[in-house]
Amino acid sequence: MERKKILIITYYWPPAGGPGVQRWLKFAKYLPDFGWKPVIYTPENPSYPLLDETLMKDVPKDIEIVRTKIWEPYQLAEKLNKSNKKFKAGQFDVGKNQSWKSRLSIWVRGNFFIPDARVFWVKPSIQFLERYLKEHNIDTIVTSGPPHSLHLIGLGLKNKLPNIKWIADFRDPWTEISYYKHLKLTKSSDQKHRQLESAVFKNADITLATSYTDAENFKKAGANAVCITNGFDESDSNEGNKQHNKSFVLSYIGVLEQLRNPENLWRSLDELIKENAEFAKHFSLKFVGRIDDKILHMIENSSLKNHILNLGYLPHGKAVEEMQTSEMLLITNFPNESSRGIIPGKIFEYLVSGKQILSFGPDKADVAKILEETHAGKHFSYDDSVSVKKFILEKFDLWKNGNLSENTQQIEQFSRKNLTRQLADIL
Repeated sequence: MERKKILIITYYWPPAGGPGVQRWLKFAKYLPDFGWKPVIYTPENPSYPLLDETLMKDVPKDIEIVRTKIWEPYQLAEKLNKSNKKFKAGQFDVGKNQSWKSRLSIWVRGNFFIPDARVFWVKPSIQFLERYLKEHNIDTIVTSGPPHSLHLIGLGLKNKLPNIKWIADFRDPWTEISYYKHLKLTKSSDQKHRQLESAVFKNADITLATSYTDAENFKKAGANAVCITNGFDESDSNEGNKQHNKSFVLSYIGVLEQLRNPENLWRSLDELIKENAEFAKHFSLKFVGRIDDKILHMIENSSLKNHILNLGYLPHGKAVEEMQTSEMLLITNFPNESSRGIIPGKIFEYLVSGKQILSFGPDKADVAKILEETHAGKHFSYDDSVSVKKFILEKFDLWKNGNLSENTQQIEQFSRKNLTRQLADIL
């Protein structure tokens, strides 16, 4: 039986690194098992914040990849102000850390490039893909954002080819994302963002959300929304390094910016080191990824200074190995209530590692629901310090006595293959 083609429009594709690339890379890997032949449409000359050549191993050998040139202003912006490199990954200096250059750059980013700086790829892509879809007899497309400008490609194609089936995949929300309010938008710019978002919701045949709360919010805004979370790929898991570590290691894997900085955790750890000599003797804080300089500076000016191991960005496979040489894994979300629905993709790799997960974010978050369901850890708010200290100390005492057990209950629902089966059912 011949597989049906589906065109996946994505900005992030290997050798791009970070979590943004993995969702549709994994869907593309497993879709052929369910009767679909993915075709990838991606920029020829993108400006990625991170690179990871090791992800190329997951690209199916026979997959068709279509590329066209993109013009984006990030190279110019980075010459004007090095911190502009953060914007590509949705990071910002906040509060007293903002220079006048940062404030100007954020204002330009929010008001001149709507919805984002990849918007210059929209019109040429619509023109190219209208012809390509007809010539190759493809009637199903996916747009994956952020960057949300890619949804405008889907909107334009839907207007020109009303019979195509269009799935708009929101890996993160658009106007409900936490950093949206930091964009210093004018009233008219805010209105334009919201009008475009509404047009996408109302015209896409299906809007995919990566969390339960986002799906409900998208429905309220007029979308035909369905939740398919991110997940873990069993072929990525590393079964080695299961031994009892000599140190009690708490690890953060990924990008940590100022808007998700768990200051109460650093204070709690600082106090534990000062109060508990046994804890101070064995504790280690490991960072794998890109940690904001301002956060590092703050931690290094505390008792944590001599307990930090900062490995920087590592290829995905190596990062997974570092999870296994940890006793606890840290995950953080934006603190405001509108971020309850964000489920960071790395939580699923954390789950399959079997390690205890320490999570920070708003109350009643979707992450808390997953941790409760799988008994894999605990979720805390950003103003909770007493319970955090108690939790860490409990796990440390279990580790010290050799009783900190690993846990992988009820996680199979989050395997990439099972999630792709859900997607195939929708298709």
